[in-house]
Amino acid sequence: MRKERKEISQDDDRSPPADLRGADSAESSNKTRNCSGVGSVSGSTGPSSMEFQAPCPDQVLENVLENVLQFLSSRRDRNAASLVCKSWWRVEALTRSELYIGNCYSVSPRRATNRFSRVRSVSIKGRPRFADFNLMPIDWGAHFAPWVTAMASAYPWLEKVYLKRMSITDDDLALLAESFPSFKELVIVCCDGFSTSGLALIASDCRQLKVLDLIESEVTDDDVDWIACFPESGATCLESLIFDCVECPLNFDALERLVARSPSLKKLRLNCYVSIGQLCRLIVRAPQLTHLGTGSYSSPDDVVPGEHASDLQSALASCKSLVCLSGFKEMLPDYLPAIYPVCANLTSLNFSYANIHADQIISVIFHCHKLQVFWVLDSIRDEGLQAVASTCKDLRELRVFPFDARGDTEGPVSDVGLRAISEGCRKLRSILYFCQHMTNEAVIAMSRNCPDLEVFRLCIIALHSPDHVTGKPMDEGFGAIVMNCKKLTRLAVSGLLTDRAFGYIGKYGKLLRTLSVAFAGDSDMGLKYVLEGCPRLQKLEIRDSPFGDAALHSGLHHYYNMRFLWMSSCRLSPKGCQEIVRALPRLVVEVIKDEVAEGPDNTVNILYMYRSLEGPRDDAPKFVTILQ
Repeated sequence: MRKERKEISQDDDRSPPADLRGADSAESSNKTRNCSGVGSVSGSTGPSSMEFQAPCPDQVLENVLENVLQFLSSRRDRNAASLVCKSWWRVEALTRSELYIGNCYSVSPRRATNRFSRVRSVSIKGRPRFADFNLMPIDWGAHFAPWVTAMASAYPWLEKVYLKRMSITDDDLALLAESFPSFKELVIVCCDGFSTSGLALIASDCRQLKVLDLIESEVTDDDVDWIACFPESGATCLESLIFDCVECPLNFDALERLVARSPSLKKLRLNCYVSIGQLCRLIVRAPQLTHLGTGSYSSPDDVVPGEHASDLQSALASCKSLVCLSGFKEMLPDYLPAIYPVCANLTSLNFSYANIHADQIISVIFHCHKLQVFWVLDSIRDEGLQAVASTCKDLRELRVFPFDARGDTEGPVSDVGLRAISEGCRKLRSILYFCQHMTNEAVIAMSRNCPDLEVFRLCIIALHSPDHVTGKPMDEGFGAIVMNCKKLTRLAVSGLLTDRAFGYIGKYGKLLRTLSVAFAGDSDMGLKYVLEGCPRLQKLEIRDSPFGDAALHSGLHHYYNMRFLWMSSCRLSPKGCQEIVRALPRLVVEVIKDEVAEGPDNTVNILYMYRSLEGPRDDAPKFVTILQ
């Protein structure tokens, strides 16, 4: 369940800055931009010999540009500005304070730090998303070490680091903690390799820390009391502390003291070692919270169930600013009514770990009229989704995860629930929906009732499942989604699909940036339709589908424009992959051998292709072959 819930983040899917292409040296960034405004006449030194000169035109332009570009926040707009001319390219680099690297191997740390010299915030992504589902062998790469080493010398004023699917060591965290005296925010999502010792260094050395968010990451417990390492004297700067993925006991007394001396704390997400009674004490200490993760939401075995219910309800009622509620990993239903007082103001509710039945969820939902984001297990059933549809008219994002992901069970949610949501939640922008069976009619209704959908991910767990009413392929349903939802940028398809469905995607999916395909398609033509018809496609993920060399070669015109292509358990040959390398020498083509899911000798088990300004990486493990 945890792997299925990994934040399928809605962060920007755009590719790394295109303007890095011109950054082979630091010369352009380091050039002086000052044309002398005051000069001396040769042989004279007195005041009377001084004459004023007008600034050179380039200097005037760059001064104006610098003031204008400071207000340009969109990465896409900045990339476009940097391509206007050399002067714009130089000034854009000097005014960029946020650096986003969508693939840590697309550019070297040296090139990035030389190109952008005034960065205060860095975001780096590593492994592709399919790694979340155990489709990539461990120790593949995506090491943070070379990046933090380069940043330590280039960005002494760095304040923020966001890492996703990276391999991080305690040494990396130690270098980060000691190198940036003004460091304020660290967000680690779906990462591994570090321990509570590394967290202790961040807590003790980063005295201006505002944000420490550990999300869906694997943290090793080495018996270090990291919570107690935060400075004990005076108020802290903490605004957000998220550690629900740290699966080890903690020093609660130290945590309570930390919360008490953090008056600016707005976000707190606890792990499962915090009991209901302890949760009450923390909430009393921090009534200013806007986001709360409850931890286990249960009591120790020696406590009578429901004993702290009234205390919890009173504590939560004092949180007048609470808008986001999550956690509930070991929920006891006796404590569920305690959240009723805050439901009226909630805009986000995450029940994706709460194994409670539909009636209990419905009792909460009827209080949540302002809800915009809702994550839940499929134990909500169709009747629960109908309650959501009738109550949550402002819902923008819905995710329904499976409690049992096996394909041989009768699913509790179906086309009935999906249709109800489409009819009741017309403002919906994003949906992830796991189910066992579906109908074209329900998907078509979704496309008509929610035309502003930007993300549609339908995961039919039963493999190659057709419309369970008509027995026909799901082609028309997904075709309606791409035809009627004009803003669609992300799509995940599943079920029984023919080339006709992919034809629809290629014809109408003109804004599509991310496409995920699982156990779908019937020939190479399907993938060819997509690659030839979707000009903005950035990320293409395909697993267990019948696409071979001919399909792969149909995208030669587009691969340089994409962030990556992932294909696993398809019908690719080593020869077909080698031909890609010959045709596109600046593309990195990795063939990955996965012994767990190894295919026939004449097929490629996993193909991962991405563009890079540096060429093949030098840290590939033995199970990775980089074709050249």
